[in-house]
Amino acid sequence: MPTALPHLSPAELARYSRHILLGEIGVVGQRKLAGARVLVIGAGGLGSPAALYLAAAGVGTLGIADFDRVADHNLQRQLLHDTAAIGETKVTSAARRLRAINPFIRIVEHGDGVTVGNALALFADYDVIVDGTDNFTARYLNNDAAFFAQRPIVCGSVFKFEGQVSVFDSTRGGPCYRCLFPSPPTEGSVPGCGEAGVLGALCGVIGSLQALESIKLITGIGTPLSGRLLTYNALTQVFQTLTLARNSDCPLCGPAPTITQLTTEACSVRCTPPPPTTSMPNEEYPLEISVTAAKQLLDQSPCGVLLIDVREPYEVEIASVRGAELIPMGQIPANTHSLPRDEHLLIMCHHGGRSLRVTQYLRAQGYSAVTNIAGGIDAWAEQIDPALRRY
Repeated sequence: MPTALPHLSPAELARYSRHILLGEIGVVGQRKLAGARVLVIGAGGLGSPAALYLAAAGVGTLGIADFDRVADHNLQRQLLHDTAAIGETKVTSAARRLRAINPFIRIVEHGDGVTVGNALALFADYDVIVDGTDNFTARYLNNDAAFFAQRPIVCGSVFKFEGQVSVFDSTRGGPCYRCLFPSPPTEGSVPGCGEAGVLGALCGVIGSLQALESIKLITGIGTPLSGRLLTYNALTQVFQTLTLARNSDCPLCGPAPTITQLTTEACSVRCTPPPPTTSMPNEEYPLEISVTAAKQLLDQSPCGVLLIDVREPYEVEIASVRGAELIPMGQIPANTHSLPRDEHLLIMCHHGGRSLRVTQYLRAQGYSAVTNIAGGIDAWAEQIDPALRRY
């Protein structure tokens, strides 16, 4: 934190008076907040409540890092944005909202997001990092960059009705994210919120807790969640706290680290091939193809190719590809006998996760001519038919 704390004007003292009334914070604690620099990574479901409360709390410099644009399906949980912001960059939308909440603070937009190339310099410019990202590659990148930049990182995650929060601060003796999960999972093994769903209000709970942990780190009050993992179940309203110890075999912060610099390879989700099947002796029918290749097959051989959509009926109402046959994933086993074996089956879902599992299942049942469409209908909307609604 800066050694010379900023002065608070009478207007600021009035605005933050309810903080200042707290003996643990007082004027000095509020001045610490005014002098602090916090980077929020991801202006989405977790970053929204975290940034809103940090801005309202008077954090002097608040950085927002995100490369994405606002989409209508974000608005169920990403409260930094509104309907008028659809199509706008998230950092622009977020900055406008945060400046409206508190004109006394400085908002810095980082529209390129966090990358291997910029992470170390970016993190070094902030006191606390708040990780609101929703994918494993980003989480490992942020964890590693925070370790090398010697900055505490407040991590949050949500899945369906459950959330987690922890503080990873190896420079002060705490564990890092890799102490808990040494390496990224296999691609497709853990569905994201675009496949599994997430309760919008849950993001508010977890993101608010991230803001609270950041305020504790800045002001020095309470006991941060370093070395502890807080879990929350929204259906049962139960919080649990698990103790985390530093892993002596940690590849990043252990005594004999194998990760000694920030690299794309160390942070990327591992792509492992699916279990081999005896039904595919050659690559005449590849396991997976792009939406462009799928479109070409459908155009060139419409009678020999069948497109099967394994999403749910409500998803098909949002967007669909003409000519696709709807068989929701849960109904595939009961309908396997009716699928033709003399046609090339192309399997599609939202992002490609469910369809890949269906493809592997059908191959295990002896269907050799079955292929997953990578990226699903979301990639189809992005690359083939922009008129399709994305969700």
